Amino acid sequence: MKIIASFSLIVPALLSGTAYGFGLGMPTSAAASVSASNTRLAMSAVADDVETKKETEVEMPESLVRDEDGPDGNYPMRRKMEQMLREAQISITESIEKIDGGTKFREDAWLRPDGGGGRSRVLADGKIWEKAGVNLSVVYGSMAPQALAAATERSGNRPEPGPDGKVPFFAAGLSCVMHPRNPKCPTMHFNYRYFETDGGIWWFGGGQDITPAYVDEDDMKHFHGSLKEVCDKHDPEYYPKFKKWADEYFKIQHRGETRGLGGIFFDDLDDRDPDEIFGFVKDLSNNVVNAYGPIIEKHKDDEFTQKEKEWQLMRRGRYVEFNLVYDRGTIFGLKTGGRIESILMSLPETARWEYDMHPEPGTPEADLIDATKNPREWV
Repeated sequence: MKIIASFSLIVPALLSGTAYGFGLGMPTSAAASVSASNTRLAMSAVADDVETKKETEVEMPESLVRDEDGPDGNYPMRRKMEQMLREAQISITESIEKIDGGTKFREDAWLRPDGGGGRSRVLADGKIWEKAGVNLSVVYGSMAPQALAAATERSGNRPEPGPDGKVPFFAAGLSCVMHPRNPKCPTMHFNYRYFETDGGIWWFGGGQDITPAYVDEDDMKHFHGSLKEVCDKHDPEYYPKFKKWADEYFKIQHRGETRGLGGIFFDDLDDRDPDEIFGFVKDLSNNVVNAYGPIIEKHKDDEFTQKEKEWQLMRRGRYVEFNLVYDRGTIFGLKTGGRIESILMSLPETARWEYDMHPEPGTPEADLIDATKNPREWV
């Protein structure tokens, strides 16, 4: 049995709690079962966690940071982070438009009644990219403790809930996923974010990772080498630590595979001066196109077969499974009443599932599976 899914049809099903009826695959490990339960809880309990109100599409204001909104905190850092992310969003999307050469990003700005808002830029039906989105969010609100648990791994130094049982928060982030048409061109994701909660608690998180359908060692050396160069500039221990973290975080537990071939991932980063960490995050944001663009330029005109295209769609299926079952950003967004179009922007337009499909030993497809089951050191 073969399933080819169009997410213009699946998204409404997600919101009605019937996503697993489309064969996304129920997890089998204990850890995966907990994550799946959390995801279902996120979909059904948004209204219990926050007072949700429909966002309003507007002209983008000069700043979404207001001193009267959210918990007391580091207002200069909030403004600096927002400005840096705004500039990165424009720079990255302009660079991607030039590489694509076929269409432009559509822009939507929106405000939340409770404070903050964002700007989504989405490219659809491009010459190179089937779908690419870069989403800016600067939001305030109150979240239940279980929503905070979905947002962070920190076990200590958590704020106490207020009289209403919720925790005031501020969050600013820039997230992106790009799905190319050509199976020789890899999917890329990045997310960089800053959180504050009551009691002066703050942290940075983020990373960039790559999801090819086929292994090209030179591409992986370039991608990982570019990330390592930025990491080494700030702390030589960053790259090995954050590369390992990415391999662990992006693992699809019920498959025993990683989503792709890694990159870096970090969270709860608050072990030094916030301006120093901000500089690290800024350098990574400015390096996104340097790490990814040359790989696309190299492969955008590669020939491919129908079989290779079908394999790409099956790997996209794995991408969907991870994002809907495990991804911390998806769970947090759903549990805090986030903008659904922005939260689910990461999903590809099409994906594929084949029953009990295993590639033949010795094939390029089998080599990719091996690399996802046994993470490699690329640099």
